[in-house]
Amino acid sequence: MKRITIATLLLAYSVLSFAQSSVGSGRKQLFDYNWKFNLGDDSLARLRDFNDNAWRNLDLPHDWSIEGSVSPKNPTGGAGGYFPTGIGWYRKTFKVAPEWKGKSIFVYFEGVYMNSEVFINGKSLGIRPYGYSSFRYDLSPYLDFNKENVIAVRVDNSQQVNSRWYSGSGIYRHVWLDVTNPLHLADWGVAITTPEVSSKQASVQVMATIKNETGFPQRIAVNARLLSVSFKDAGNNTTKVELPAHSEKEVTQIIKVSKPLLWTPETPYLYQAQIQVLKGDEKIDETKTTLGIRSIKFTSENGFQLNGKTVKISGGCVHHDNGCLGAAAFDRAEERKVELMKAAGFNAVRTSHNPPSEAFLEACDRLGLLVIDEAFDGWRVGKNKHDYSVYFDKWSKRDLETMVLRDRNHPSIFMWSIGNEVVERNKPEAVVTAKMLAGIVKGIDSTRPVTSAIVKWGNDWESLDPLMAAHDVCGYNYQLQGAPADHKRVPSRVIFQTESYPRDAFANWKLVQNNNYIIGDFVWTAIDYLGESGIGRWYYSGDVPGEHWENDFFPWHGAYCGDIDLTGWRKPISHYRSMLYNDKEKLYMAVREPKPEPLEIKETWWSVWPTWESWTWPGFEGKKLDVDVYSKYPKVRLYFNDKLLEEKPATVNQEFKATFSVPYTPGTLKAVGVENDKEIESTTLQTSGSAAKVRLIADRKQLLPNGQDLSYVSIEITDKNGILQPNASDRLQFKLEGPGVIAGVDNADVKDTDPYTGNSRKAWHGRAIVVIRSTHNAGDIKLTVSSASLSEATITVKALTH
Repeated sequence: MKRITIATLLLAYSVLSFAQSSVGSGRKQLFDYNWKFNLGDDSLARLRDFNDNAWRNLDLPHDWSIEGSVSPKNPTGGAGGYFPTGIGWYRKTFKVAPEWKGKSIFVYFEGVYMNSEVFINGKSLGIRPYGYSSFRYDLSPYLDFNKENVIAVRVDNSQQVNSRWYSGSGIYRHVWLDVTNPLHLADWGVAITTPEVSSKQASVQVMATIKNETGFPQRIAVNARLLSVSFKDAGNNTTKVELPAHSEKEVTQIIKVSKPLLWTPETPYLYQAQIQVLKGDEKIDETKTTLGIRSIKFTSENGFQLNGKTVKISGGCVHHDNGCLGAAAFDRAEERKVELMKAAGFNAVRTSHNPPSEAFLEACDRLGLLVIDEAFDGWRVGKNKHDYSVYFDKWSKRDLETMVLRDRNHPSIFMWSIGNEVVERNKPEAVVTAKMLAGIVKGIDSTRPVTSAIVKWGNDWESLDPLMAAHDVCGYNYQLQGAPADHKRVPSRVIFQTESYPRDAFANWKLVQNNNYIIGDFVWTAIDYLGESGIGRWYYSGDVPGEHWENDFFPWHGAYCGDIDLTGWRKPISHYRSMLYNDKEKLYMAVREPKPEPLEIKETWWSVWPTWESWTWPGFEGKKLDVDVYSKYPKVRLYFNDKLLEEKPATVNQEFKATFSVPYTPGTLKAVGVENDKEIESTTLQTSGSAAKVRLIADRKQLLPNGQDLSYVSIEITDKNGILQPNASDRLQFKLEGPGVIAGVDNADVKDTDPYTGNSRKAWHGRAIVVIRSTHNAGDIKLTVSSASLSEATITVKALTH
C-alpha cells in the first residue's frame, strides 16, 4: 500500500529547509539535522550563549562509540566490545515560527544512550537514565520567539560496565518536534485493536484520548477513518464530545470492515487509521496510525494461532546494533535487518533485551515479521555494576509503560516480554515483581500475552513454576528438552524457547513440530552483533581456551553466533535452519573447515563447526574433507567434475543432511537433489584461481538526498573468471566521489580491530562491505575499490529527489 514513510518525511523536511535550523508549521517534524557535538564534559554547554563554534557539526542519528578504536584498555571490556564510551554533549540552535505562539511545543527523543539530561535555553527539562526508552519534554514555557533557541543534551555513558552487549553512545535514534494546539490528541493517545476478525468481517476499535488544555469547555467531534491498502475508504465513525476545561476524555469508536485483508508474515497487509479532532469545520488536530487486522490466540492444545491458523515460530533474537554503523538507527539499516531475517526464513524476532527503534517495528509491520517486544535484561539484581538494576525501582514502571504505549498499535508485535534471565528468578520476590510488571502491561494492553525469558541450568524446573505462572506464555532459555516433562506436570502451559544454541536447530525443530504446546524456537542469534565478545567463537589448539564469552578473548570484540554475519552473508547454519521450517530452499552445500593438523579446532557453546561455501583448500590436496549437503529431497547425489561419487539419503532420519568425505582436488563439486529417482535441483562449488578482480554489488542504486539514506555495497574478490576467491584477505582501499559519505566499513571478522569508519578494510573470506550514506545534495555517488594486487572496480549510486 501507499504509505507515508520516514524517508518521505526526511525528504519533505529537507525540501522545507528545516536543515537550516528554522522550524515551520505542521505537527510532527524531524529534528535530526544541524546539531553540534563534542566528546567531553563541560557543564557550561547547557547555557544558551555557550560558544560551540569549535564543536563538530553532524546530523542524527549518531553513535560516537563506533567511531572510536577497539582497545582492551576501554572500560566496556568484552561485554561492550572494547569500544570507548564517556560523556558527550549535543547542541542545536533553532528559531520558532511565529504562528506557534499559544501552542504546545514538545521535543521527542526516540532513544539516547544513556543517562541523558536535556536543557532548553539553559533550563534543565529532565533526566532519562534508560538508553532504550523514548521520551518527550515540553519546551513551550522556555522558548523565545524573538531570538534563536538552544537545546542541549548531555549524554553520560561513562559508568561502565552497564550493559552485557554493545550499547553505543549518544543520540542514536531520531529526534522530533511535536507541535500541538491546546485542544489535541494525547501523546501515544490512540490505541487500535481488532476484537473481531474473520475473512468476512472485522471490527476495528479505535480508542482516542483527547486533551483540552484550555480554560474553557469545548464541543468537538472525533472522526476515525480507515483507509485500505489501496487508500480506499474502508469505514469511518464520528463521535461528538464535550470536554470540560483542563480535562481529558477517552473516546471509543468501532469501525466494521467487510472482507478485510488480514495481516500475516506472508501477507502483511496494512491499513491506515486517520483520527481527526474537529471543531465545527476546522480540523484542530490529526494523527495517522498504521494498523493490521489480525487475531492472535495461545493455547496448549493448538499452540499459537494467527487468524485462527496454527503457526510454528522460527524465530531469531537480535540486539539493536547495526554492525559497522554501531547503534545508529538509520531507517534503512533497521529495514535491511528485517529484510535479512525474512530472506533467511525467519518469521519472528525477539528484540533482545530492550525496546527496538520505531523504524525497526515499522519495517516488521510492513515486511511481515512477528515481534516479541522486550523491556529489560534484568530487574532488581544486577548482572553488571551499573546496569538497569540501579534504576529499576524508580524507573521500571515508567519505562515499561513507555514501551507498551509507544508500540501497542504495531500488528507485528504478538507478545510483550518483561525480562531476561533475571538473577532473582528462584526467589519469591521475583514472582511479586513479575506480577507487578505483567499488571502494568495488562493495564495498557490486554490483547497480547506477557512472557519473559527464564533459564535454569539442570532439569529441576519445578521450582520455577510460581514464576512461570505469572506469565501467559513461558519462555525457556536453552532448555527446551525439559518441556515435555513440564507439560505432564502443567498441561496448560504454553511454551517456547526464547534462546537456543545454533547447533541444536534440528532437535528444537523436532520438539516444536511434534508438540502443540511448544509454539516455536528463537535462536541466539539471528544476526551477529558487537559486544558479548567471543560468543560463537571457535578456536585452534594453543589459543586461549574457554567456553563462555565472559572471558577475555581480545581481539574478539563481537559475537559470531548469528545465522547471518555482519556483512549480511548467510552462514551455512542459516540455510539449514530455513530449510527445516520452510520449503523456499531445498538444497545447499558447504564444506567443513579441515583441522589444520597437528592443531585441532575447538568449539564453544554457541558455535557451530566453521563451514564455508568453498572448494578451494590449498595445502590439503589428497586429504579427505567433509562436504555437507542440506536437503529437503529424500536423496542426494554428489558429483566431482561430473563423475558420480556417491548417493546418500537425506530424510528426516538423517536430519535432512548428507555428509560426504571427499579427497580434496581442485575442480567442481555438484550436489543434486533426487526425488523419485529424478534429479530435480543442483548446486555447485568450484575451485577458485588466484585473486584477480573486485566485484561490487549495491543493494540499492538510488538514494534520497536526505542525509540519512543508505546503500550497502558488497565487495567480492574473485579470480579472473569471476569465481569468488574464499581465502582472499587483500587490503582494500575505498574512494568516494559525489554527494555521499562512507558511513561504515566491515568484513564480518569480529577479530579484526581495524576501524569501522574509514576508507580501508581487509577482505575476510573474500568479502567486505561499504555503507554509503547520502548527503543533502542530489547527484552521482561513485565508489572506487582498489587493492595493490587487484584490478580496481567502480560502482555508481544516484541520489535523486524523486
